[in-house]
Amino acid sequence: MFEVNEYFDGKVKSIAFNSVDGKATAGVMAPGDYTFGTSSIELMTVTSGQMQVKLPGSNDWKNFNAGETFRVEAEQSFDVKMETDTAYLCIYK
Repeated sequence: MFEVNEYFDGKVKSIAFNSVDGKATAGVMAPGDYTFGTSSIELMTVTSGQMQVKLPGSNDWKNFNAGETFRVEAEQSFDVKMETDTAYLCIYK
């Protein structure tokens, strides 16, 4: 069944489901800056909008546009920021 998640006072919302690739979430982030922690490897694909990402171990921000994917290893944290509503799909490995 689906599970609805809400973070950062409702500014980030997602629906968790089991995809053919494993556990996944599809969601939307409102404009803002957020920090997320991982418990497993995450493959995040921007599906609409643009996300600026600072990956673990980096001091630089990188832009990811719709259709682009980044990977974060397990037990890490990463920072994201958006200027517009941005949708994503995250696959957990």
